[in-house]
Amino acid sequence: MTKAELVEEVARAAELTKKDSEVIVEEVFKNIIQALNRGEKIELRGFGSFRVRQRDARRGRNPKTGAPVDIPAKRVPYFKPGKELKELINAQSGSDGFKADVFDDDDADDADDADDADKITADDADKMTAEAGAES
Repeated sequence: MTKAELVEEVARAAELTKKDSEVIVEEVFKNIIQALNRGEKIELRGFGSFRVRQRDARRGRNPKTGAPVDIPAKRVPYFKPGKELKELINAQSGSDGFKADVFDDDDADDADDADDADKITADDADKMTAEAGAES
């Protein structure tokens, strides 16, 4: 998946314009990079964690000539996938690589979702409370 495809998917899923979703994606990436530059670890529960690792200076070889080359110390970004991400990747999968019920972004059109359609969500409860308060 490219960055442009990610922007399109965010726009579709959140019902935003591509311009708005591009700003969101750019801001997320910018904040991850800034946190890593400050030496912070980023933990995204269920997805994984990003951190910076220090690589020491070392002596290497030029593959073409075989001559020794000094490789300077450097910091490199590192991603460690979380347990849930590993399980999702290695689970018995459907045609798109994921279990159908894990990433189902359809609203209430599935038979399973139809059973849950009459349940009240936290947002619904907040709306009803606000409406009741307005009527008083």
